[in-house]
Amino acid sequence: MTAPTSTSSAAGSGVTDLYPTRGATEVSVPRQDPVVWGAPDTPGPVSADELLGLDRDGFLAVDQLITQDEAAGYRAELERLVADPAVRADERSIVEPKSQEIRSVFEVHRISEAFAALVRDERVVGRARQILGSDVYVHQSRINVKPGFGASGFYWHSDFETWHAEDGLPNMRTVSVSIALTENYETNGGLMIMPGSHKTFLGCAGATPKDNYKKSLQMQDAGTPSDEALTAMAGEYGIKLFTGKPGSATWFDCNCMHGSGDNITPYPRSNVFIVFNSVENAAVEPFAAPVHRPSFIGARDFTPVR
Repeated sequence: MTAPTSTSSAAGSGVTDLYPTRGATEVSVPRQDPVVWGAPDTPGPVSADELLGLDRDGFLAVDQLITQDEAAGYRAELERLVADPAVRADERSIVEPKSQEIRSVFEVHRISEAFAALVRDERVVGRARQILGSDVYVHQSRINVKPGFGASGFYWHSDFETWHAEDGLPNMRTVSVSIALTENYETNGGLMIMPGSHKTFLGCAGATPKDNYKKSLQMQDAGTPSDEALTAMAGEYGIKLFTGKPGSATWFDCNCMHGSGDNITPYPRSNVFIVFNSVENAAVEPFAAPVHRPSFIGARDFTPVR
């Protein structure tokens, strides 16, 4: 992997591309942006030590972001949505290729008032504002449903690589939170992150196909690292697997290399996933795709969460 010798601009945006990707070869670029944008002494729910850990590792685990009773209520709402024929027929629902069961429901904070309230909860959005140092909007939200006995995983990737290439996010000023609605065991397809990987941007090889999102939401292809790159990164950073009770959460930087395995256990794993982006990092034109993805996957409404 070699670093590129020049930068380019997103078509028509006039914004310099700090993170080239989807070219002829795989490239490695040092991170150009802070991880924690807020001042260390900014009041908020995240402690100074936790912010240092987030800066160092790229993630922050919270044992009980919401209560287990609250998680049970959101889990019931997830089950209601998944069972609703109108939700299943909506383009925002993604189904498993083999079982045809719902895998994810996107823009869930616009479909469900319960999840909209969760987005506005200060325990949630307050942490995002503190980390990103500004007002924030929801770039993406979804519920991930991993029923037992065969739900497929998500291959290794950096979210920012996709959001930069296909949605037009200029900088790494985006943070995600995955909140457990069922218990996350070591065995039921939990989130894995390479600690420290967020400090290097891996630009993937290969052009972005037209309407790539239709395939990538079921099985990632474009924007996936090579086996050689993943082997080197795992050797350097190691792999952390996250477990936790319902209501626990993992906050992680947009450039973390992460993925999850298949769930072949009898135990379901369901999470709600919210991506907060700084209002000062609003999407422009895609940096490495012919058109941006639909707004239910990568928002074009930059209204701050209130």
